[in-house]
Amino acid sequence: MTSQTVSLRYFSWVRERVGVESEAVDLPSSVETVHDLLEWLKTRGEGFAAAFEFPDIIRVALDQEHVEHKATIGSPREIALFPPMTGG
Repeated sequence: MTSQTVSLRYFSWVRERVGVESEAVDLPSSVETVHDLLEWLKTRGEGFAAAFEFPDIIRVALDQEHVEHKATIGSPREIALFPPMTGG
């Protein structure tokens, strides 16, 4: 897999910790699954490390479709990352 540019969108306290609402990033070729993405994001700085400290609770959507952490990323235009949903 070659490097690809994708739009990352952050929501709720994930956005507050990373300090931006969205950004375009070039994913490293080593990022093949959602799990890989979350592990890579933790290495991008202090705010990212805080936001993704417990990656198992982060929910992820590829082009607005929720996926499991074991899912292959493929080539989406947008990846959304947000904390667990609460309320009813």
